[in-house]
Amino acid sequence: MIKPFLIALLFGFTAGIASAQSHENGSAGNAPAIYAIKNSPNDTWKGFERVNITIGPHKAYYVNPNKPLEGNPWVWRASFPDWHTDIDSILLAKGFHIAFVNVDDQYGSPYALQVWDAFYQYLTVKQAFALKVALEGVSRGGLYVYGWAKRNPDKVSSIYNEAPVCNIKSWPGGKLSAAGDTTLWKQLQQVYHISEQQALNYKDNPIDNLDGLAAFKVPIMHIIGIDDKIVPNAENTSILAQRYTALGGPIMIYPVTAGPQQLNGHHFPVEHPEQWADMIMKYSYPVKKTLPYADYFIARNGLYNSDNVFNSGGNATVAFLGGSITYNPGWREKISRYLTERFPSTKFHFIQAGIPSLGSVPHAFRLQRDVLDSGKVDLMFVEAAVNDNVNGLDSLTEVRALEGIVRHAKKANPMMDIVMMSFVDPDKIRDYNNGITPVQIKNHELIAQHYGLPSVNLAKEVTDKLNNHEFSWQYDFKDLHPAIYGQELYFATIKSLLNACFDKQPGALPKAYSLPKPLNELNLGNGRYYGIQNAKNLNGWAINPDWAPNNNLSTREGFVHKPMLIATKPGSSLTLPFTGTAIGMAIASGPDAGIISYCIDGETEKKMDLYTEFSSWIYLPWYVTFSTSLKKGQHTLNLKIDADKNKNSKGNTCQVIYFLTN
Repeated sequence: MIKPFLIALLFGFTAGIASAQSHENGSAGNAPAIYAIKNSPNDTWKGFERVNITIGPHKAYYVNPNKPLEGNPWVWRASFPDWHTDIDSILLAKGFHIAFVNVDDQYGSPYALQVWDAFYQYLTVKQAFALKVALEGVSRGGLYVYGWAKRNPDKVSSIYNEAPVCNIKSWPGGKLSAAGDTTLWKQLQQVYHISEQQALNYKDNPIDNLDGLAAFKVPIMHIIGIDDKIVPNAENTSILAQRYTALGGPIMIYPVTAGPQQLNGHHFPVEHPEQWADMIMKYSYPVKKTLPYADYFIARNGLYNSDNVFNSGGNATVAFLGGSITYNPGWREKISRYLTERFPSTKFHFIQAGIPSLGSVPHAFRLQRDVLDSGKVDLMFVEAAVNDNVNGLDSLTEVRALEGIVRHAKKANPMMDIVMMSFVDPDKIRDYNNGITPVQIKNHELIAQHYGLPSVNLAKEVTDKLNNHEFSWQYDFKDLHPAIYGQELYFATIKSLLNACFDKQPGALPKAYSLPKPLNELNLGNGRYYGIQNAKNLNGWAINPDWAPNNNLSTREGFVHKPMLIATKPGSSLTLPFTGTAIGMAIASGPDAGIISYCIDGETEKKMDLYTEFSSWIYLPWYVTFSTSLKKGQHTLNLKIDADKNKNSKGNTCQVIYFLTN
């Protein structure tokens, strides 16, 4: 009698299970984050109180120990919660909670993981369960465990799996050595909303993208049959283990050789369950207290407008305006995936407007071309605190630039939501540890407060978490350009802000906020690029229509193979007529960057050194302003190459890619 039960356990073919799952997945594709959570009558499980709830159409429960341990540690079962329950019974007796939500026949799909998110939020917020959970998966449960854990490595204390599916091409696909299951393979494609070719090319199997889990050193335990022909080890656990250890992740593989190996080696007994229970307890208890993400963001007026657009199921545009921390792979890509999974009916267009080394002043002048010219933007993330510090930008100009970005964006689309973000660097850590709020943080928060914008202070968060001994700067975060751990931390905090806004305002009507009076009348709210073709009276200057360096030094994307107005000899001069309250230029500052002399409207001549501390190894995009406080109207800039040069420079060159006006 046991074999039919084992088959049903793997494939879920019994009439009762099939009926329940068909009902529970009838709403797949909706937004689980806003599902109502309701109580059902309680009962018992293994002699312990079981609290039954529903999350929308999905049944769920948690089992309470007789005497909970301090901090409420817990285990989360994924699929087949009544299979091999000895470990759970032992942990319940020790004071753990056990939880399960039924989203079977979803194969760890994005929809299923959204239901998991709602369940996690309920248990950790409403029931005060520990923020980190021990995940347990059996067979296809591996798809849920790894799908959720990779999106939330900060929330996982350990992973315990038995014969886990780690590769959909192996099971249910049957595209490798295993037989697979044709019916379930088609079902997987349906719930993922992908074609068979897309399923074959799928790049987020449990064996993929393990770097976040490894960065958080999440311990993994796999119990496997020595000769599993349903979920072959060579196609699943072995690949995952090799990749995880290569990334520095801790994993233990225990092949079972004793006892009956049933269902082609896929089912086997687990010897000494108390040993595995002890390991899970070791990783989960005592519960370590971490500083909550909510302490480091302020929602202010929220994100009603973008939430309304995203829930409409049409087209939406999200822009990321920043420097290298935005440009580099990491938090930006994860936020993009989060949005597409939370709002699956919406067709997103993501604008990657991160350019290394650029801060608020460049952002203000390039906003139109790099972001707004792409059309209506619904949500924009802005970060400049790190580069404004590194580039030595003064406080007044930073305020004018940040305010200009906000006002320019809001004039283009009054309904645009904007999130202000302040990332970390060693100077900000030092300031906070000395009781000083960094000036860049003050300015970002000043603008966010004045315009009612959500803001995230990641610099303060990293400092506090370092002081709370949650991680190491040297070995985990590593640099102001965060390593994988830091990118995951940034993502988790920004996602927490988005969840806090979206969860509290479901179905909210859009809100138009009128622009308040500017904090600074000379803000860069009309910042624009001004073509180099506008320069007049060229003496020693010429436009190279496709500039590229003639050496092996680095360049930045967007600042090479572009027209460039160039002069190399002292005395070369030009004039530039322009209209506005500000004038500047964007240059490529390389090893031969010179010194310029300039004056506006015949006023006193001033000098500016174009050579930077980085110019020896890169043609750095460098934005300089000659004045941001001119009277409105027409003006003339006179520019000349000076005979002097920086002692470290190899020449007197000035290479202009854009002039800047406001």
